[in-house]
Amino acid sequence: MSETGTQTKASQGQDGNAKPRQRFTLPSFSAHLLYWPIVIVGVIADLWSKAAVHTWLSGLPSQTHVFIDGYFRFALRTNDGAAFSMFKGQTTILLTISCVALIVVLGLFLFGQVRSRLLQVALGLFTAGIIGNFYDRAFNDGFVRDFIEVVIPIINYRWPAFNVADSMLCIAVGLILIHSFTSSSSQTPVHPQK
Repeated sequence: MSETGTQTKASQGQDGNAKPRQRFTLPSFSAHLLYWPIVIVGVIADLWSKAAVHTWLSGLPSQTHVFIDGYFRFALRTNDGAAFSMFKGQTTILLTISCVALIVVLGLFLFGQVRSRLLQVALGLFTAGIIGNFYDRAFNDGFVRDFIEVVIPIINYRWPAFNVADSMLCIAVGLILIHSFTSSSSQTPVHPQK
């Protein structure tokens, strides 16, 4: 059998019909218009809020400002670890993890053929959050500036201080979970009743 005949058979299904070849496509212009503004505005909002709030709080005697007593306040905090102070003091490891995460998220947006607007928003928030905290680690002696403190009085628990970048990362995870639940339920086959 000739080489051309072998290729033709390989590109056909069992029924002899030609299978459509999947074409690789970059994100659409509208996807870029959604993703990149979220990244830019998110990074600016994170870095500006960190600088502004830390400057403001450093001038206060208590270095805190209470908004809702016993529930919500701004406090001058820094963290040289990851979430919940994991990998404390391991700046090189955390910077490496951030770089890898940034490459993965950018790769998913650019080459993962993500067409869902919800996922594009989530990837934009992920990118902004990663860049915001990466900047702090790289240019603030390994420390990330935090300032938001929330207390859960029912269980008398103070949630670890966080910042706008952390908030964007959490929202991104939430959007991905929402997408996974809504897309899987919409793809559930409906069997006609007999």
